[in-house]
Amino acid sequence: RELLPPWLVIVAGLTGIVLLCVSTKDVPVAPLRTKYGIVLDAGPSRTILFIYQWTTTKANRTGVIRGCSSCPVQGPGISSYSDSPQKAGKSLEPCLNWAQNEIPAEQHSQTPLYLGATASMRQLNLTHPILCDSLLAALTDTLKSSPFNFQGAQILSSPEEEAFNWVAVNYVLENFFKYDWQGQLVPSRKGMAGVLAVGRTSAQLTSELEEEQQGPEEAVRLQLYGQTHRVHTQQCPCHGTEQLHSSLVAVLLQ
Repeated sequence: RELLPPWLVIVAGLTGIVLLCVSTKDVPVAPLRTKYGIVLDAGPSRTILFIYQWTTTKANRTGVIRGCSSCPVQGPGISSYSDSPQKAGKSLEPCLNWAQNEIPAEQHSQTPLYLGATASMRQLNLTHPILCDSLLAALTDTLKSSPFNFQGAQILSSPEEEAFNWVAVNYVLENFFKYDWQGQLVPSRKGMAGVLAVGRTSAQLTSELEEEQQGPEEAVRLQLYGQTHRVHTQQCPCHGTEQLHSSLVAVLLQ
């Protein structure tokens, strides 16, 4: 056998000592870059600004996000400003300024910003479409003037809104994926939960259709975490909180 040169043995030994002496926390590791997104949930009674964050980690081509903070907008829901649209835009400014402090300045131009309006705006669009358009235009002007990457302000249809609620609930319950004991993302073996949303005048039951089940035209198709889901919402009119309250009062009187 050929013996290693003495100088190579010395260098190898010194290298080993250095590696043993340097702790893992001293070795710089490039962190995953955190990205941010902003959603304004414009409901009937109020609007809330939510900030979400995620990294480049994905599970079957779908991002893994988490909510990090929120800011309730002062004042009523945006549909209440139908007679003074500019005030609706102004009401968003304090929370938009707050978000600028929450998100690093270098990320502002890359942070998507989106507003989704729900039931009260759907109703306003049916009864006073011109006022509704003026209101959305004023909100758009305010959101475009922010440093964030404005993606749109729109009124969600009822099936879209309930489909998003279904996604949110099953995401929180880890029905799409879960973390194993090594911290790796793996498919979840649990089934999908149905969601019952109870409003003032009606209730909506949203569930996933079976593969062989013939779905109605208004069913929403979603592609999430490598799987296709067909979600349908069943409307339950006259089963809202107002009707439940009236029924309870009647029972108590009897």
